[in-house]
Amino acid sequence: MGMSGLQIYKLLPKTNCKDCGFPTCLAFAMKLAAKQADLAACPHVSEESKTALAASAAPPMRLVTLGSGDTEVKVGNETEMFRHNKTFYNPVGVFLRVQDTQSTAEIEAAVAEAMGYQVERVGITLSLSGVAVENASGDKEAFVAAIKAAQAKANGKPFIIMTEDPAAAQAGLEAAGEKTLLYAATKDNWEEMVAVAKAAGASLAVYEPEGLTPLANLAENVKGAGIEDIVLDPGTRSMPDSLALFTQIRRLALTKNFLPLGYPTIAFPGEGAESPEEEAIIAGQHIAKYGGFVVLDHFDPAVAYILLTLRLNIYTDPQKPIQVSPGMYEIGDPGPDSPLLVTTNFSLTYFSVAGEVDGSGVSSWLLITDSEGMSVLTAWAAGNFDAETVAKGAKAFDVESKVSHRKIIIPGYVAVISGELEEEMPGWEILVGPREAVDIPSYLKLWQN
Repeated sequence: MGMSGLQIYKLLPKTNCKDCGFPTCLAFAMKLAAKQADLAACPHVSEESKTALAASAAPPMRLVTLGSGDTEVKVGNETEMFRHNKTFYNPVGVFLRVQDTQSTAEIEAAVAEAMGYQVERVGITLSLSGVAVENASGDKEAFVAAIKAAQAKANGKPFIIMTEDPAAAQAGLEAAGEKTLLYAATKDNWEEMVAVAKAAGASLAVYEPEGLTPLANLAENVKGAGIEDIVLDPGTRSMPDSLALFTQIRRLALTKNFLPLGYPTIAFPGEGAESPEEEAIIAGQHIAKYGGFVVLDHFDPAVAYILLTLRLNIYTDPQKPIQVSPGMYEIGDPGPDSPLLVTTNFSLTYFSVAGEVDGSGVSSWLLITDSEGMSVLTAWAAGNFDAETVAKGAKAFDVESKVSHRKIIIPGYVAVISGELEEEMPGWEILVGPREAVDIPSYLKLWQN
């Protein structure tokens, strides 16, 4: 168990300098004890104290990293049961599984389609995280060949290699490279698998379906043998059992500081499903509660879009909405006679409006005001998108130097501000645009006519 707040306080400078962001060293110590603060926030703590406080300062869930560079996948390091309390930090790694019983052509085609899939949402590119290769044949050479075939089409994304045979694991890790996750150590093979994972510098998943106590004991054995980066598989595959056990693991780690279960989890939704559609539903549950790695057996672009969007929504800080920078944006190739529209800097609003304007074929100016990342109606209700805000934005970004017609189109939902905006922007004609972004193209066609 970690130190208490008073035990931590004794190791702090006790200067109450507030440099950590808290009013007193005692308050900071209490936050450290509750895993709600980072020791690095104190610039004055001694090296001796840092060593003594390392366990208490560490997040209750281990961070596990696969791959490197732009395709790096990090899971774990979470501190909250519910994202509205603060935020979730490291998005679930969504992987596609292939098996070495498939032909090389089948593996390459499946991996190329899944790893090549990308979609942009609110300015963020969404894609799958990596590839899992299973030694379904039991043949070491076939396993290595399958890993190499997948690598050829994986776009440098990380791997999970799946086998319970230590010899196949060793060969597979040599083929897969560094920062790979090896699945899985069991109560029967864990010593051999630890040796293989240590030699390769790999993370190691532990599989124990007999209950959380045996799972925790197995994880402790693996850690005691020298593996720090551990992933847990409690063996459940049905929706209700998985929800119960994954929640218990998270709660024991975060609220009870039970370190033997303080690791990310791995889930295989296809193994508990009778159809690809059911697999997608179970995968969605694991993304929400509380998967670290989710390994799919089927890839479908429509399903991938839904799951990746769900992941984006869950792992967005609820206290910091995704937003774009305020400013004057060019959609197409606008000139002084082109339409001028205005909206808020909530990313979803911006990309919805910008997409419809671009799709209309009418080059336009888009003025984005600082609404603290709120949507139009929310910002208006909060006083962050009113006549004064629009007028200030128009002045700050020198709208008058870019358009000659002195007409500005406001969202239909805030038509009520048009009168006040006329007073704030004398000489300008205030036009009320559509309520919904989807109606913008037809509106702009009228502008052309």
